[in-house]
Amino acid sequence: MPVLIILGILVGGGLFIYRLSNAGSYMSSDPQACINCHVMIPQYATWQRSSHAHVATCADCHVPHDNIINKYQFKMRDGLKHSTIFTLRKEPQVIRISEEGAATVQQNCIHCHNRFLDEVAAIEVSYEDAMHSQGKLCWECHREIPHGTVRSLSSTPNADIGQQNSVVPQWLKNFLPVLIKSQDPQKENVHEKDL
Repeated sequence: MPVLIILGILVGGGLFIYRLSNAGSYMSSDPQACINCHVMIPQYATWQRSSHAHVATCADCHVPHDNIINKYQFKMRDGLKHSTIFTLRKEPQVIRISEEGAATVQQNCIHCHNRFLDEVAAIEVSYEDAMHSQGKLCWECHREIPHGTVRSLSSTPNADIGQQNSVVPQWLKNFLPVLIKSQDPQKENVHEKDL
């Protein structure tokens, strides 16, 4: 019986964390998943107003597309890393792309814009080639695409991304006013905005 209780607590806690963190959204290609963590709002806002917003999502540029296993393995690993950093409040003020992420973005630039490379007499350059002075990365010349000059959390202070959905389940929103009222009988009206 104790094993079943512990197992039930672990499974229930895991499902609750999965739902509360909106973890399922990370397996989609919805750009809104990228702003589950508030630190990505400048990147989202600048992408949303770029020419890429009409033709590419965040995943189109930042996730490998060579095969489906590699794609979801990358998403799972990257999502776990990002959610751990955000949960522990260790996110940097200046977001920098990792080496693996840079290699992926470079490959995706080439994949989508391959037909234009011949027109400008550019050669196919991998991230590794560029690191060994064998060519330039695409964004060394195209710095403003698609994120503009985003460098920190304060770079787009007035970015309006619209109203976002709350990750707090409705049953918990309904339960909290009852709990607060029972702890402090003086509180007559508890509104959702106070939570």
